[in-house]
Amino acid sequence: MASIHKELVIDARPEAVWAVLSDYGAVHERLVPGFVTDTRLSSDTRTVAFADGTIVLERLVDLDHEAMRVAYTVIGGSLHPSHHHASMQALPEAGGRTRFVWHTDVLPDALAAPIAEFVEHGSAVIRRTLEAASSAPTGPDPTGPAPASASAR
Repeated sequence: MASIHKELVIDARPEAVWAVLSDYGAVHERLVPGFVTDTRLSSDTRTVAFADGTIVLERLVDLDHEAMRVAYTVIGGSLHPSHHHASMQALPEAGGRTRFVWHTDVLPDALAAPIAEFVEHGSAVIRRTLEAASSAPTGPDPTGPAPASASAR
């Protein structure tokens, strides 16, 4: 059995990464936009359309909010693994950053190379997307003009 393991440190808080990662039906919008072009959720199974035309059906195995880990398995689509199990996890890292861990076990071994390419490309998109979301302003610009103060009475 082939195992593909990818870890990267992301400049975003683990809770922010988990908020995106745990949104199982919105990977095309929140996690890997452009790399994944559409996701359709039906019960515990999502149909994922990749930009290269690959379609996979992925069944949710576990969504663990405490461990900030999602696990899924491919059960159909363009790929035909005899076994596929993957997990993604957001782990706290020094300085408020996140260690993003993506692990996939797959059979037959011949699928390891194309899946490793997906993981490599997907990881780059994940880093860009999550870091961009983390740096987006969330309130008034602290460098902008100060609000007018009330006049003294």
